Amino acid sequence: MLIKPMTLAERLSLYLQLIRLNRPIGILLLLWPTLWGVWIAGSGHPAWHIVLIFVLGTVLMRSAGCAFNDYADRDFDKHVKRTQERPVTSGRIAPREALWVAASLALVAFVLILPLNNLTLLLSFPAVYLAASYPYTKRFLAIPQAYLGIAFGFGIPMAFAAQQSDVPPVAWLLLVANIFWAIAYDTEYAMVDRDEDIRLDIHSSALLFGKYDVAAVMVCYAVTLALLATVGVMIASGVIYYAGLMLAAGIALYHYKLIKNREHEKCFKAFLHNNWFGAVVFAGIAADYLIR
Repeated sequence: MLIKPMTLAERLSLYLQLIRLNRPIGILLLLWPTLWGVWIAGSGHPAWHIVLIFVLGTVLMRSAGCAFNDYADRDFDKHVKRTQERPVTSGRIAPREALWVAASLALVAFVLILPLNNLTLLLSFPAVYLAASYPYTKRFLAIPQAYLGIAFGFGIPMAFAAQQSDVPPVAWLLLVANIFWAIAYDTEYAMVDRDEDIRLDIHSSALLFGKYDVAAVMVCYAVTLALLATVGVMIASGVIYYAGLMLAAGIALYHYKLIKNREHEKCFKAFLHNNWFGAVVFAGIAADYLIR
């Protein structure tokens, strides 16, 4: 039987699925902490070329990470109903092709930061390593979500390096806050996949925390907010900044209502809703600097 060749539109559609542009939540969860760093490092007035470089770099690196993730997880994804139809797993895109897509996007992201200083360029290498190695951590780390938090937050020290030619303690504190936030939201995600992860012998925070998973998520939200409040003290923030944190705390409490019974659909809804947690924290940062 002859296989009908794909049209250009069909091929482009597969690439969009591969890099998840049809599901932008991952980009947003990576973008918000990056913007926290960009705004604080720029004292609320970052140069617009810096903003553009980091926004585009976030989109490119998240997309590259998705392509590489599908390559790395192709043998696991075929056993999970939710991921069986991903382009690489279903055979519609060859594994080597996914690697080329990931490498090409990462290269474009690197070209974007070439006008920046040497420290930013130097930090880009561990950033790429973190993004590429994360998919494999699920095979041996008890809590790969913490590693994800480092990978998703590495734009923070890079943002400080780009604007201050230094990475001060406040940048690392922001990164640690992002690690705890990532553990919170990705545990919500892992609560959806708990049964499949057990069957495939994949590690996750939901399995590590066991019956204390809901409590652990809420503790991670609390630690995130406490660290962000400490950041506020370090940068002499005003009431608007803390109002943003209060709104984020309200969102975290809403997530508790969603996940407390561990219903899969509601846990996934909580995961997606973390976009608003990151957004209100950023809104508080930006608005606080604006009225100073």
